[in-house]
Amino acid sequence: LMREFRKVHQFNVFSVITPIQYAIADYLQKRSSYLELPRFFERKRDFLRSALATSRFKPLPSHGSYFQLYEYGTISDLSDVEFSKFITVEHGVAAIPISVFYTDPDPSERIIRLCFAKTENTLAAAAERLCKI
Repeated sequence: LMREFRKVHQFNVFSVITPIQYAIADYLQKRSSYLELPRFFERKRDFLRSALATSRFKPLPSHGSYFQLYEYGTISDLSDVEFSKFITVEHGVAAIPISVFYTDPDPSERIIRLCFAKTENTLAAAAERLCKI
């Protein structure tokens, strides 16, 4: 089954439909569009960090990404995979466990990543839920 998912993933990652290519080419014609992206995502990152400031999640440095890493060791002893499932199912906030990116993950790490490439309303709602944990 996973082999079939990998085939789909390979196709999706390396094949971009023509209208999207034209849209990207058009987008790139206006330099201010993409030159503003770093500040755009910094504002979203800072918004999420600020919204989670009263939570028990500890932010880790995040640069050049639209994901913010958070330590949750003061909240739970669950593995990052189990904790990600827990907050997704029980609190409606999807998280990505860091261990899935490593061949030999450190089982003592309690780190998840949250995507902040969302609307402020979505980020505020997620932060409100996470602050209650």
